[in-house]
Amino acid sequence: MKPKVTMIAWNQNDNYVVTAVNNHLLKVWNSCTGQLLHDLVGHADEVFVLETHPFDSRIMLSAGHDGNIFIWDITKGTKTKHYFNMIEGQGHGAVFDCKFSPDGQHFACTDSHGHLLIFGFGCSRPYEKIPDQMFFHTDYRPLIRDSNNYVLDEQTQQAPHLMPPPFLVDVDGNPHPTKYQRLVPGRENCADEHLIPQLGYVATSDGEVVEQVIGQQTVDQDDQGLEPSILDGMIRQLQLEQDQRIGADQESASGGPHIGEGTPRRG
Repeated sequence: MKPKVTMIAWNQNDNYVVTAVNNHLLKVWNSCTGQLLHDLVGHADEVFVLETHPFDSRIMLSAGHDGNIFIWDITKGTKTKHYFNMIEGQGHGAVFDCKFSPDGQHFACTDSHGHLLIFGFGCSRPYEKIPDQMFFHTDYRPLIRDSNNYVLDEQTQQAPHLMPPPFLVDVDGNPHPTKYQRLVPGRENCADEHLIPQLGYVATSDGEVVEQVIGQQTVDQDDQGLEPSILDGMIRQLQLEQDQRIGADQESASGGPHIGEGTPRRG
């Protein structure tokens, strides 16, 4: 097999270059002379993740489709830490991406089964407060375009950025309890009754009817006691100014206001 490079990364101080090759080896090179310094052995499948430590120039992380995550000391060519992403009942999960935290004390990975893996020092108690499966109920909702070619949510006919904060659901679309719904930005101070999503039934392409979260029951923000969105307020203000301007134009064109005329029509 002709070797091919699948990934390349410089270390933190640019003294070394690490390449991942499709024969499952990692090679460490001197960036100035081009000399091969080390072959790093451990992966059993192709590697598409090489991540350098944010401040320690010795440390490089690698991860691949074999489910292995390695921490290497590239100056010595040695393996420092190893983790195998075994998923009970499903074999291993290929690791698609990894990133260090800015302080270098943690790193996070995502795998082929939709898991977020968080590694670091200290206890896991803060992460035990959240459920294993978390999705937004709008994650896979279809989008359409209107006559102006603007993007709209197909179900609500709203622009996605103007839609209310989504609900947290599990992989089957079942809503999580209200204590988890408050983790969504914009829902932190909602009353319990406003954190219970409205469920509906939709037909899939094969004719099967499934239960789905379709959104929050229609309640005005003022009734909820919520502070209105700044963006929504700006839109309402612009609409009000446009209405007033149109009304003034109509009055000047007709020589003054009509007796008994109602509020100006919306533009």
